[in-house]
Amino acid sequence: MAPLESALRELNRLDLLAGGNSAVHRLDPRAKVFVTLAFIVAVVSLGRYELAALVPFAIFPVALTASAGLPATAILRKLLVVLPFAVVVGLFNPLLDRHPLLTLGPLVISGGWISFLSIIVRSVLTVGAAVVLVAVTGFSGICMALERFGVPRPFVVQLLFLYRYLFVLGDEAGRMVRARELRTFSGRGRGLRAYSALVGSLLLRTWDRAERIHMAMLSRGFNGQFHVRREGRIGRAELIFTADWCALFVLFRLVNIPHLLGVLITGGYP
Repeated sequence: MAPLESALRELNRLDLLAGGNSAVHRLDPRAKVFVTLAFIVAVVSLGRYELAALVPFAIFPVALTASAGLPATAILRKLLVVLPFAVVVGLFNPLLDRHPLLTLGPLVISGGWISFLSIIVRSVLTVGAAVVLVAVTGFSGICMALERFGVPRPFVVQLLFLYRYLFVLGDEAGRMVRARELRTFSGRGRGLRAYSALVGSLLLRTWDRAERIHMAMLSRGFNGQFHVRREGRIGRAELIFTADWCALFVLFRLVNIPHLLGVLITGGYP
């Protein structure tokens, strides 16, 4: 249970970081969401063997982390959680794709290894950008931006409720597990039957608590609209932020910067 509670605390910490007052924090959420989506599309659209072309894209999450004053360790911890999943996704690529693609002296590297590393780098870049987006915008700000982009309001409200319900579920699960550990000994109460009963009770308890929270919200005038920390607007700063980053993404997408630098340094030709 400790890993789940730790993960929820880290997720809540990201939302708390969104209360900062840097220039990036003050930007309208729509600009940040749009630029992040453009970044993800640009990264994902690259070919599976274009590993070097992915490197320049790292400037986006790194620059936002530095300019917003975010703790780098908090971002890196989230990326470490994603790495095992990326490894599993590309684990069989070296076995399925053995076509020689690169030769480094006596070492021959197949296309499968290149695509495997490409999957890992893409995962780190896209997830890193998403984590930074939450840390500088907040989940409520992201939902507000999605609604203003035309996403149906019921879907956005349900998404925000789901996010908040995770913490209710984690809190109730932590209480139940601690109560079970205090009431069991000698290995009793740890079988499949006990855990299935715990899951059923957990769903009922969280449902009941969510109903009480909803009734409390209605009694305080909730009308289906969530308020964000900052009421943003599209101004000059947002237009410059969006145009500059999108232009840079287009450049990175069309020009392989590391390859071009290698050609210029060696004096060769593309």
